[in-house]
Amino acid sequence: MRPRKLLRRISGGNYANVRFVDLVRLIEACEFELVRVSGSHHIFAHSDVPGLVNLQELAGTAKPYQVRQVLRLLERYDLQPEADS
Repeated sequence: MRPRKLLRRISGGNYANVRFVDLVRLIEACEFELVRVSGSHHIFAHSDVPGLVNLQELAGTAKPYQVRQVLRLLERYDLQPEADS
């Protein structure tokens, strides 16, 4: 799913059944960079956002609470996907 379409979907409150790779595409389109992978934990950082973002894959999907966290973070720092890639 394209990053902007996914952002619209989760902005509507649909946090369940979000593919992990789609959530990764979304945060990478918002200029987050993968810092490291430790086991199932994928750690991302952004130059304008303090702290790190931790995402975990669960059977191909992202955990719903982590999808909510990403949405809140994007809204708080007014981050938007740069381009649909």
